[in-house]
Formats: sequence, structure tokens, C-alpha cells
Amino acid sequence: MNDDAPSGPGEEEAIAATRRWLEKAVIGLNLCPFAKAVYVKEQVRLVFSDATTPEQLVEQLGEELLLLRDTPATEVDTTLLVHPYVLQDFLDYNDFLDQADTLVEVLELDGVLQVASFHPDYQFADSRPDDIENFSNRSPFPTLHLLREDSVSRAVEVYPDADSIVERNYATLRELGPEGWRKLFAD
Repeated sequence: MNDDAPSGPGEEEAIAATRRWLEKAVIGLNLCPFAKAVYVKEQVRLVFSDATTPEQLVEQLGEELLLLRDTPATEVDTTLLVHPYVLQDFLDYNDFLDQADTLVEVLELDGVLQVASFHPDYQFADSRPDDIENFSNRSPFPTLHLLREDSVSRAVEVYPDADSIVERNYATLRELGPEGWRKLFAD
């Protein structure tokens, strides 16, 4: 056994758990009304990162940003970069997002691509850790979501009252409650 090997889930387990979360929560609860269309067209790329340091993750993030830039949206519209071995602490993860945004700028992709964030311990500012609203951004493992600005703009244009999505998500999660969230993944 290699003592240097990261502990935690392997690629298959991490991707399966992320796919299940995507199907049951993000699409199933309609937390993102834009996700289903690209998911059923198989335009969502799920990528496992074996990075164990933020520096390795920045390198892989850069590779994925460039791949997304260079791949037609009809093939890959969005990417989820799942990284279970690095940035387990939410505050460290949250600080890392500045590096992700800087990388987008350095690669001259500002206005072309953006990075959104999901984490098992996601916590919005001014919320308590156990507030159900935080679950709108809670994924099984730390995950960077790479999005095309054009796709986001098009989706928002056709979605009536896109500004209401966050409040609708909070209402959905409040109605579901913590027990309902657990049952969602109990099978």
C-alpha cells in the first residue's frame, strides 16, 4: 500500500456520487432550471481531480478551462471538476475561489467562462452552518463548476424571472427540510 496515496473516494465513487447529486438535487429539485437540458444532451463533463494541493488543482483547472474554451458547446457545455482530496475545509476552498477567478483572467477568459462553486460544507455569508438554504450549493465533494458565459446569458434570457431562482430554491429547501434532504439520497 502506498502511504502517499490520498485517502478518500476513488474516481468511480466520486463521479457516481456527484452524478447522483446532480440528478436528484440539482435537476430533481430543479435547483438549476438550466441543468436538465444540457445533462440530457450529455453536454455536462464530469472530471475527477486527483490533486492533493491547491497548486495541482490550479493546474488542472487551467487545463479544463482551456479544454472547455476549445470544445464546441454542442459537445461540452459545462464541466464539473470534482476534487475530493484538496480544499476539504470550506474556508480554504472559499479562499481558493479567488485563485480560480484570477486564473480565468490570466487565461483571458473573463467574459467567456466563469467558475461557480459547490462544497459539502457550503455556507452562505450571514447564514448558520445548519441552515437548509446552504444545501443549494452543497455537493458530495468540493467541486468547481466551469460555465460558458454565453450559455448562462442564453438560459437567463429564456427563463422567466431568473432573479427569482435563489428565493425559489430556498423555499424548496425549506419545504423539504433536513430530513427530506437525507431521504432524497437514502435509496
